[in-house]
Amino acid sequence: MRFDTKIGIVVRADLAVWQKLNVTAFMASAVAGDATETLGERYEDGSGNGYLAMFRQPVLVYAGEAADLSRVREKATSRGMDVAVYIDEMFKTGHDADNRAAVRAVEADDMTLAGVAVYGPKNAVDKVLKGLALHP
Repeated sequence: MRFDTKIGIVVRADLAVWQKLNVTAFMASAVAGDATETLGERYEDGSGNGYLAMFRQPVLVYAGEAADLSRVREKATSRGMDVAVYIDEMFKTGHDADNRAAVRAVEADDMTLAGVAVYGPKNAVDKVLKGLALHP
């Protein structure tokens, strides 16, 4: 099936594995929480047990260097796209309010990005993510 939108997550390549997984999970939750049209319906197994809904389309995860993440954030925000960020300072916090305060405390150009998520029309997301390789 082909989708007219795309979800792309970029994680910084030099992070520890646990950090990459944490950042990816937070980035995915940002898209699901803000762009609810990305979610499918709840699941149910053959025994009648219900399960949470998941994205209705694939999520592509890319790896990049710090400069790549900054470039993606800049391009996407300048085009008015839906963007989520995860900065290094968020690894030291314990909840959402502290995460938001950490981001608010840093100017956009000074963020040490660990991850960036972009959601929008497929062609626009492809342009913003051009040149990045999928995470190995």
